[in-house]
Amino acid sequence: MTRGPHPERPRTTGGAVARDAETIQAEIERARDALAVAVDELTTRANPKRVVEQGRQTLMSTLAEPKVKYSLIAVGALLALLVIRRLFR
Repeated sequence: MTRGPHPERPRTTGGAVARDAETIQAEIERARDALAVAVDELTTRANPKRVVEQGRQTLMSTLAEPKVKYSLIAVGALLALLVIRRLFR
């Protein structure tokens, strides 16, 4: 992935960029803050409890849909009939 030039960085044509220590320190602090936000977001997204809860919510909402719910009931009833039929043969 390629990125364009950073809007806060001066463009150079190959020469040295004259920047003072305060500018460099401010850029470092902004980068550190942005990195901290990104790490916090990744930590939240990758939390195992959250992933399990989200999966459970998705499963429950899928099973609550009528076409899924009644299809599973029909498959269960068919299997029950097959088991009963095999037992009495």
